[in-house]
Amino acid sequence: MDPSAEIPPRAGRREFIGLAVLALPTMLVAMDISVLYLALPHLSGDLGASSVQQLWATDIYGFMLAGLLVTMGNVGDRIGRKRLLMFGAAGFAVASVVAAYSTDATMLIAARALLGIAGSTLMPSIMSLISAMFRDPKQHTGAIAVWMSCFLGGTALGPIIGGVLLNSFWWGSVFLVAVPIMAMVLILGPSLLPEFRSPQSGRIDPLSILLSLATILPLVYGLKEIPRTGFEPLPTVAVLIGLVSGVIFVRRQNRLTSPLLDLKLFKHKIFRPALLLTMFAGLVAGNQLFVYLYLQSVQQLSPLSTALWLLPSALAMIMIMQLTPLLVRSIRPAYVIAGGTVLASLGYLTLTQAPSSGNLTLVVTSLIVINLGTGPMGSMCAALAMQSAPPERAGSAAAMTSTSGELGIAMSIAVLGTIGNAIYTRQFTAPAGVPVDPAAEESVAGALESATRLPGDQAAALLSSAYDAITSSLHSTSVVSALLMLGATALTLSTLRQLPSSNEAAAAAEAQDQAPDPVAGTHA
Repeated sequence: MDPSAEIPPRAGRREFIGLAVLALPTMLVAMDISVLYLALPHLSGDLGASSVQQLWATDIYGFMLAGLLVTMGNVGDRIGRKRLLMFGAAGFAVASVVAAYSTDATMLIAARALLGIAGSTLMPSIMSLISAMFRDPKQHTGAIAVWMSCFLGGTALGPIIGGVLLNSFWWGSVFLVAVPIMAMVLILGPSLLPEFRSPQSGRIDPLSILLSLATILPLVYGLKEIPRTGFEPLPTVAVLIGLVSGVIFVRRQNRLTSPLLDLKLFKHKIFRPALLLTMFAGLVAGNQLFVYLYLQSVQQLSPLSTALWLLPSALAMIMIMQLTPLLVRSIRPAYVIAGGTVLASLGYLTLTQAPSSGNLTLVVTSLIVINLGTGPMGSMCAALAMQSAPPERAGSAAAMTSTSGELGIAMSIAVLGTIGNAIYTRQFTAPAGVPVDPAAEESVAGALESATRLPGDQAAALLSSAYDAITSSLHSTSVVSALLMLGATALTLSTLRQLPSSNEAAAAAEAQDQAPDPVAGTHA
């Protein structure tokens, strides 16, 4: 037996420089999810964007990103991941310029849609290139942790960078940040990144692409709209269309010799639970919505101050993600992940103690504990999913991993958003003698707006009732999130407990390499 044939090559200096290059577009794709939040008031004034147009300018990016991940991951397997990455980087830069210099709201919405399409080419390409560059399991886990940290860091930094730029420049500056970074990717990428495509790739099936879009886009749209509008006909029908299209899509993939989505990956005993746990990580994201509402209403923080106060918890998650590869060297991954999810559930339960009078220290501390707990699940499950997929299907595996997280977030906003809004409506009590606008009974934002039209004493009474109600919403969604984390704990221990630590795996591989070859012995 040739030991060198069993040991994956370790990455060197070139691969780590390449990882740094891949980190840049990762942060940008994440930043563009949240960077527009603080610019919305400026868009309304400069472009005349209505509330509906502002909503579409914000959401269309995520819709297109989520809807095309599976397709673009498969395209990367066929035409080459580096080539697709270069196309995506160029497209992202061009679309960013178009968005920055949009002359009306329609043009901006179209540019944001193009940004989402370009972003969908970047995410699976980056993850699959990381898997090709870092074949050693220890190094791969660390590289995925860096990738996840960049994604989360970009999401956290988006509102902060947006706030800083808007203090000195016009709203379009939030998009132009992408141009020099993508230019750097286009310059350095060709020489630093490897090319890889699937040798068994067949022709792309256009009908599968259409069915994939008909599954994911309506689902994401419906799940995001239901918490805002309730079970209105359009979002409800969208969810039903997505589910029906999904069933047809799966049946077609099972019949094709070269499917868009390789369903055989789901049979892998590690890939399937890793993907489910990635979705669990997204399922608790909806609680963040009520954290934002609590901080901006009860604590009366500005959007920029809210982003700054949330930064410590984001940094805590980034830190634990970098430490996770070190922990799993001596501790089995299941115990690291499960220990984290238990810690996260305790953090969510602590969040239920936040008073309606405000307690910034308690909320920030709880969020730090939550992110320290969920960090290992986020980084390890993505790494395990990629490591369990064959190299020629890395693009598809990366797309499925990203899509599961996106769907988890969309489902979380729908489920937790609906629960939180229902609790607010139930708990809100109109103060005696105070004229209450119907909007105040529906949301804390409506109550804040109504309070501006009331005398001081009446406004204080109305806001007190609204603060009690939104605090109850935060408590309820935190309890649900704690239960979800305990469910993730049970899933982890029941499906991943047999996975060895990195040191155990290395020792087993070394023992196997040193064992006498029975075939060689028969010829001695």
